[in-house]
Amino acid sequence: MRIVLSHHSAVPIYEQIKEQLKASVLSGELTEDELLPSIRQLARDLKVSVITTTRAYNDLELEGFIQTVPGKGCYVKKIDGDLVRAKFLSETKTALREAVHLGKMAGLGKKELHTLLDETEA
Repeated sequence: MRIVLSHHSAVPIYEQIKEQLKASVLSGELTEDELLPSIRQLARDLKVSVITTTRAYNDLELEGFIQTVPGKGCYVKKIDGDLVRAKFLSETKTALREAVHLGKMAGLGKKELHTLLDETEA
C-alpha cells in the first residue's frame, strides 16, 4: 500500500489519506480482513501527526471501510457492493446538482448542460 501526500493541496492531509485508503479497498489492493498499519506507524511512515491518521481511520470506520478491534488493530471490512454503489450514486447526485447550479449561473440551458455531460463521458 502506497500513500502519496501533497502538502500543497487544498485537500486536508487526513482526507488524502482516507481517500487513498478507500481507493485501495475498492480496487481490491487491500482485501477483507487485512490488517492496516497502526495509527502511530502510519503517522511515522507519512511524517504526519497521530491526530491526522486517527481522523482518517475514524472517518473510514464511520463510512464502513474498516473496523477497529481493540488491542489488535484496524482491519479492512467486507465491502457491500450495493452500499458502495448507493454512496457513489448519492455523491454523483450532489456533484451534478452543484454542476447544474454553476451552469445556471453561467446562463446555460438544459440542452447545453446535457451536451456538456455527453462531452464529459467521451
